[in-house]
Amino acid sequence: MSDTITSQAVDALVALARLVRATGYVFVSPTPATHARVLARPGSGWAHDLRGVFGWSQPFRPETVPSTILDAMHAASVLLPVGEGWRSTVRLSTLADELFLHSAYPTTASDAVFFGPDTYRFAQAIETALDRPLRRAVDVGCGAGPGAVMVARARPACEVFGVDINEAALQLARANAVLAGVTVRFCLSDILGGLDGSFDLIVANPPYMADPGRRAYRDGGGPLGADLSVRIVKAARERLAPGGTLMLYTGAAILHGRDPFRDAVAPLLDGWRWRYREIDPDVFGEELEGGPYAAADRIAAVSLTAHKP
Repeated sequence: MSDTITSQAVDALVALARLVRATGYVFVSPTPATHARVLARPGSGWAHDLRGVFGWSQPFRPETVPSTILDAMHAASVLLPVGEGWRSTVRLSTLADELFLHSAYPTTASDAVFFGPDTYRFAQAIETALDRPLRRAVDVGCGAGPGAVMVARARPACEVFGVDINEAALQLARANAVLAGVTVRFCLSDILGGLDGSFDLIVANPPYMADPGRRAYRDGGGPLGADLSVRIVKAARERLAPGGTLMLYTGAAILHGRDPFRDAVAPLLDGWRWRYREIDPDVFGEELEGGPYAAADRIAAVSLTAHKP
């Protein structure tokens, strides 16, 4: 874990999240497009409750938030001044009866930590890979840590790792693991370069868009955003233990009826038992209006589950 991630900062985030959780707070994060539409409604300026503060990322006046939570926000350094009030720089989303800290909307910063519908689909896909005992597992590009936390919850005896190139993500992920009461070891790493040894399970929900801004949470590399996903498959070939499983949730641009990502990974999995399926055939449809996806039929959310011989 990076030295810049202090235990005091993590403790402050956990304390804040626990106070919010104690109020009965629940929030499911929608797509950015849905979020924008909700905030565009009349009367959606200032937050009126904690869902507005920590879910919809609305600015709020001090009297909207209980004093204990406001003090905890100060202690966690998550307050941004806005006029006569504040805005939270973190959000809290509900997944599998747990709360997860992640970046506030809109996630425009290069080190933003995204959490949304892809995260929920990723968590559901992980359940299909938890069909046997595990000794060692890793969540590649862990972001806020939902994959690692889900694996650690289901297999408490397993040694679970979470790796990411984003230090801001690792701080939130560590707080989320503590909040969930699970043990996960987080470290700064490009794919598996910072870890030794083999793994029984590798899970990943990498960024998969072609992003001109090259934001780490969004840009998957290459002309269609698939390069990072291909690199993860290549790494899994080398680092999975015999009989180990790769569970990759990603996106694939469909061009003239063909899936270039599937075509790229199929030769890498020769001799393996694997299943590839579209979880959602049409995501980020707005990206088809121009830029890298101007010629694409659609962008699909896909899962790849591959078992090493």
